[in-house]
Amino acid sequence: MARLSRRPAIDHELDEDPPLSTEQRLAALAPGVAVLRGYQRRWLRADVFAGLAVAAYLVPQVMAYAAIVGVQPVAGLWTALAAAVVYALLGSSRVLSAGPESTVALMAAATVAPLAHGDAARAAALTSGLCLVVAAWCLVARVARLGVVADLLSQPLLVGYLAGGAVLMVVGQLGRITRTEVDGESIVAQVGSFAHVVGDTHWPTVLVCAGTLALLLGVQWLRPSWPGPLVAVAVATLVSVVAHLSDAGVRVVGSVPSGLPRPQLPAIGTADLQTLAIAGLAVAVVAYGDNTLIARGFPAPADDDGAPRPETDPQQELLALAGVHAAAGLVGGFPVSSSGSRTALAIAAGARTQAYSLVGALVVVVVLFAAGPLLSGLPAAALGAVVLYAASRLVSWREFVRLARFRSTELALALASLVGTVVFGILTGVAVAIALSLLEMASRLARPHEGVLGRVPGLAGMHDVDDYPDAQTLPGLVVYRYDAPLFFANVADLRRRALRVVEQEDAADPEHRVRWFVLNVEANVEIDITAADGLRDLHADLAARGVRLGLARVKNDLLIPLGRAGLDELIGADMLFATLPVAEEAYLAWAQAEDDVGAGPTGPDDDAQ
Repeated sequence: MARLSRRPAIDHELDEDPPLSTEQRLAALAPGVAVLRGYQRRWLRADVFAGLAVAAYLVPQVMAYAAIVGVQPVAGLWTALAAAVVYALLGSSRVLSAGPESTVALMAAATVAPLAHGDAARAAALTSGLCLVVAAWCLVARVARLGVVADLLSQPLLVGYLAGGAVLMVVGQLGRITRTEVDGESIVAQVGSFAHVVGDTHWPTVLVCAGTLALLLGVQWLRPSWPGPLVAVAVATLVSVVAHLSDAGVRVVGSVPSGLPRPQLPAIGTADLQTLAIAGLAVAVVAYGDNTLIARGFPAPADDDGAPRPETDPQQELLALAGVHAAAGLVGGFPVSSSGSRTALAIAAGARTQAYSLVGALVVVVVLFAAGPLLSGLPAAALGAVVLYAASRLVSWREFVRLARFRSTELALALASLVGTVVFGILTGVAVAIALSLLEMASRLARPHEGVLGRVPGLAGMHDVDDYPDAQTLPGLVVYRYDAPLFFANVADLRRRALRVVEQEDAADPEHRVRWFVLNVEANVEIDITAADGLRDLHADLAARGVRLGLARVKNDLLIPLGRAGLDELIGADMLFATLPVAEEAYLAWAQAEDDVGAGPTGPDDDAQ
């Protein structure tokens, strides 16, 4: 094989996006359209069957989620239709099932209920307005390229708030499944209200709910491939009609509007939009987090030729969510995200593209035009049973156990998220959980791991001396690594630790007191003004002890703020080192010149870091 020789490096333009052609821009703005334009007939059979399977789950689910929000069940169908069509055009995932989902529906309910005061028409208008607010936030985030906001939803946070949401869902259905009047906005008030009216429980309604739930669980256990919600709701409706359960006091859905909704702006005022703005931001964060997490958890299968499908684009998902919510708001819908169970079902059924969502949307259209009379006999308690089933799927005890085994703080974060969601409501609970997650991250950065570095015989490079009992260091030299970027929250901690290390070194080897303290700054590409002042103070602290401060692994990006703060002149160019071996060599040369160390070690290895 010919000997390879070095060539000039390529200018990769890492911080710039390459220019796009008109066709590429269209594909970037509407990737679903680009996929459908190149659609292959051999995909049609799989997409049709996947669409039918997903629709069988979707129809009863979205009607139940409408009940969570407090709007008429048909609004769930309108929302699902808008979400399926728009996401199929704008979404970057070929298999994600966008549409109503329990957690976002619960957040919408928590926002709208205090404003609607039991007025169904006003609740419908407010949920539509909330959709438009969410769309606006998603669009703003897309323009500002804030797709990273979903990273705020850590796994412990999600596990906790989903479990808390499940509790709120169950409590929210107490009145529906017992046919009692439960009041209150907080969970404490609702439980207290239910305790006063539990004696008025309508037992036929409870039996309908229990029977539907038992049938749903039975189907899931014995025939997991069957659409359990559809089977359970269909049987409950049939029994209700045949047995005339409405005559026995069991509430049914009643008249269901037929046909497609007419797009229109919701009848709400500026004051309502201002009230919905903050809640809309929280809904947008959670909805976007759901989308990105489910897209990561359920990647599209590879093409027939084995080529991987394109990965989901986080920024494009913001645009897709904006379009989905704008469409849902215009047709009288409520906020959506995506469904992991429906997405998994689509993949299992062989879905190849978002054409399966369009097939599901066509089924919804048929239901809207033809199934109104059939749905009118559907017991409201049966929809309550579907909500209870959905709530049970949100709680993952295995995840709580996994978090506990991994780290106790992860479990504590999940439990705090759960308690915050239950006690303060899902909107405040999510905000509290995000704040706790950020605080936990900040605490790690403010008090990171540290290490004194030395040489290990037979092992290239420099390593933490605590990890290797046979590690060796140069007398009078401390090479110190602080495993976090320096900023206002941790520079004082760095000063305390650095001086403690110097004191310990002097106490351990008083004949060779520390003369150089070299800080490994490989974790830093920039520093803030507080960190710069902290380094200046550390330089003064060390100088008072006769110790010179040096910086190793200094990147060019770090030299800029160092220069602006005057630290490059204060520390001195001779004490700024590109690598750790260079720093060692410089120290040996300095020590020999100063005649402080004498002959000493022969010098470091030549390997670079």
